[in-house]
Amino acid sequence: MKIEKLTDNKIRIIVNIDELSENIDLKNLIKSDNESFALFQNLLKEAEKQVGFTVQGCRLLVEAFSTSEGMIVFTLTKYKIDSEQSNKKLKIKRKSLNNVHKNAIYKFENFEEFCNFCTYCAKTPLSNLKEFAKNISLYEYNNLYYLVFSNIYESYKFSNLFYTTIAEFSTLASTSLVFKSNLIEHGNVIFKANAVEKCLKYFVN
Repeated sequence: MKIEKLTDNKIRIIVNIDELSENIDLKNLIKSDNESFALFQNLLKEAEKQVGFTVQGCRLLVEAFSTSEGMIVFTLTKYKIDSEQSNKKLKIKRKSLNNVHKNAIYKFENFEEFCNFCTYCAKTPLSNLKEFAKNISLYEYNNLYYLVFSNIYESYKFSNLFYTTIAEFSTLASTSLVFKSNLIEHGNVIFKANAVEKCLKYFVN
């Protein structure tokens, strides 16, 4: 089991499927049975122990998906709630890997989230995203930030890791060149090329 703290309110837990009970798979985890509840309780206890992630008085969003490598990845996000909401059940949804497209544009809510993504990449095999796409640019448009990947290489060996990682920091806005043209025409270019590398150079550390 590996636990990573993404932000103060979000963590990722990666579990080898062999570590789970033989009777539990991803479909079963979505069900509200006693065995699934016990598993999540154990995950939360371990998260609190390792990275100080506590969920008391919070609503918890749990996203889960399995990988082709036999791993189950949980992303846990907590939200502060008032006492009247404290009895709500965990909200759980499945998430599948994104399909590979030739171009992809991801939306970040703010520049800090983009920097968080870059910082995380620097600590993983994603540190050299030049091998993922021919060009990576960043635009600001309507107070949101859009990371544009042009001419994605389908043979990139860390594709699964990339798609699972970027989904934690952003949302897929479009795979259309029309949307990219709109950003070029109406948005403000922050980095025309090598956006992740330049962010790490000028804004991180």
